[in-house]
Amino acid sequence: MTDPTRTEPEGFEPFEAKAPVLTARDAGKTAKDGGAPSAEWERATLEKLVFASLREQKSTRRWKTFVRLSWLAFFVVLAWFAFSRATPSTTKSTDHTAVVEIKGEIAAGADASAEFVVAAMKTAFEDAGAKGIVLLINSPGGSPVQAGIINDEIKRLKAKHNKPVYAVVEETCASAAYYIAAAADQVFVDKASIVGSIGVLMDGFGFTGTMEKLGVERRLLTAGENKGFLDPFSPMNDAQRAHAQSMLEQIHAQFIAVIKAGRGDRLKTETPGLFSGLFWSGQQAIELGLADQLGNVDFVAREVIKADEVIDYTRRDNVAEKLAKRFGAAMGDASVRALRSVPTLR
Repeated sequence: MTDPTRTEPEGFEPFEAKAPVLTARDAGKTAKDGGAPSAEWERATLEKLVFASLREQKSTRRWKTFVRLSWLAFFVVLAWFAFSRATPSTTKSTDHTAVVEIKGEIAAGADASAEFVVAAMKTAFEDAGAKGIVLLINSPGGSPVQAGIINDEIKRLKAKHNKPVYAVVEETCASAAYYIAAAADQVFVDKASIVGSIGVLMDGFGFTGTMEKLGVERRLLTAGENKGFLDPFSPMNDAQRAHAQSMLEQIHAQFIAVIKAGRGDRLKTETPGLFSGLFWSGQQAIELGLADQLGNVDFVAREVIKADEVIDYTRRDNVAEKLAKRFGAAMGDASVRALRSVPTLR
């Protein structure tokens, strides 16, 4: 019994056991069984737990299936885009001017690679409705090999299809880009365009002095005494430097020969520094014979080719290819090229 005279501390509530709350069904069973919960009630509770667990598992399986199907659909779409090329149809029959863009660095795997440019040019030349081809150029240069392939193909396709080719320069047409433009019948520029830079370079870095100061030792094993002479962490001797310079001069001579053959008598070869790597404005390029006159794509289509309608034949990366480059392919290639020295026309 509780002492009626006992006082509890303020805020203290004595514990009192409370009777469990039962449903009407459970109360009936309890009364029927003399106050003890039935085995059937326990079974029903377990069934509820089991069914809830099964529903949760089904929901999880459905979600996993949905996610997998979504990824499958995503890759199917990518595969479809990968096999679809962004090139125009060759069924065009009305007269028009065909345009092929050469923009950015001229290099293997780039938008202005020989693979893409040549494929676009072939499609344009084979289209009966194309009355002339315009190479729309905006490039600082790049690989002499890629530019040489494009230059050779321009001359071959012109002779095969007997169609004119015109180069139209936007902001820049330098080095390897001008190597390509020299194969055109005429070169059109803006008065403020940058044209020229007829030269070759091979750039890189040397870290040998820095490594010595930091106490870092370079361990490079080669078979062949000159195999690693372009390694940025190894010194370059005079003989190796002379060899590289000789190779650059040979490529430069090839470049000059292509320019002279393409421009012919229009080129002012007596101009000092013409082949030194200097570049000029579009207006100066016309005076030096590097370009023919001022004009843009619409001007050439309307006044020169006489086909106002312009159709773009440029081969571009599709969605799948852009995603592939974005997620590693381009980054890996760029990292390798950053540490590798190759001749470049720019």
